[in-house]
Amino acid sequence: MKAVVYEKPFSVTVRDVDDPQIQHPNDVIVRVTSTAICGSDLHMYEGRTAAEAGIVFGHENLGVIEEAGSGVTSLSEGDRVVMPFNVACGFCKNCLAGKTGFCLTVNPGFAGGAYGYVAMGPYTGGQAERLRVPFADFNCLKLPAGEEFESDFILLADIFPTGYHGCELAQVTPGESVAVYGAGPVGLMAAYSALLRGAAKVFSVDRVPERLAKAEEIGAIPIDFTKGDPAEQIKEQTNGEGTDKGVDAVGYQAQAHDASHEEPAIVLNALVETVRPTGMLGVPGLYVPSDPGGPDEHAKHGQLLVSIGRMFEKGQQMGTGQCNVKRYNRQLRDMIIAGRAKPSFVVSHELPLDQAPQAYEKFDKRVEGYTKVVLHPGHALAA
Repeated sequence: MKAVVYEKPFSVTVRDVDDPQIQHPNDVIVRVTSTAICGSDLHMYEGRTAAEAGIVFGHENLGVIEEAGSGVTSLSEGDRVVMPFNVACGFCKNCLAGKTGFCLTVNPGFAGGAYGYVAMGPYTGGQAERLRVPFADFNCLKLPAGEEFESDFILLADIFPTGYHGCELAQVTPGESVAVYGAGPVGLMAAYSALLRGAAKVFSVDRVPERLAKAEEIGAIPIDFTKGDPAEQIKEQTNGEGTDKGVDAVGYQAQAHDASHEEPAIVLNALVETVRPTGMLGVPGLYVPSDPGGPDEHAKHGQLLVSIGRMFEKGQQMGTGQCNVKRYNRQLRDMIIAGRAKPSFVVSHELPLDQAPQAYEKFDKRVEGYTKVVLHPGHALAA
């Protein structure tokens, strides 16, 4: 089958790889109809992880079941399904507690597994024509048959639940004010989710004009951090108090305010200043224990200079960690079906699989309006 394969930093190719096979009675093989490029894929693409040549990328996957193992009970060939980026067993201590992003079974020695991602287990990615899904009864979310809502449903694999998770970590409630740092796909989903949860005022902080315009379109207040300290800009619009809640949707490759270099802790520290005393911070943005491209020796080992004293002084609380997608994806699916949510507003490009190399390059450079790319293997639905 054709798949997107990592070659070296800033280089992926589409080439033939082995077809997936049923390896366990509870496996299914999915013919992939949509698979998205994620901002976290760019960390590997840029050589900022320990990813080695040959890995097949792709943890945001949707398709139709072609083959089901003999132990699969709730799914059938022909079912349309979307998979969380988390690979999870469903029966370990963490899965039973709803923390499927930290499954203790699927990646021995590590809490959590994912498709096509470095250090997240032996699970081939889905930027390919087919995908093996383990523990399929647990990991597959059924969707209505056909092609309706395809570009909405694909976002249930990761960024819509992850944006929502950021609001859950920050415990966003109706009537509150929220600052979301980052207006990339996850940041836009966090701002959108805050509005869905009833926030009265949502600020979206970024520097890319297209992203800020998109945030404004959904009802958020754009804040360009190159035009002044974003915390001060937000305080000016909240009577000097700051927001009730804050979400970091940027992570460890955060940019300095003049966008001239990276400052890995700048968003965390900006949130501490932006959020009022006793407020809550949600951090779904990715931070890693090892960053070969970190700007200093501490950053290279995931050690950042965060203003914990200021955070303590303000009595703030922080929630962190990758999203437990299954905690949210069923409800968010039903909101899409009911017309209450349409997350596909973030999708900028829908392309056939063979255009993945160009899409990665343009998405990485933030050019030509590339904000969220959905690939369609087999040219299905390609636009």
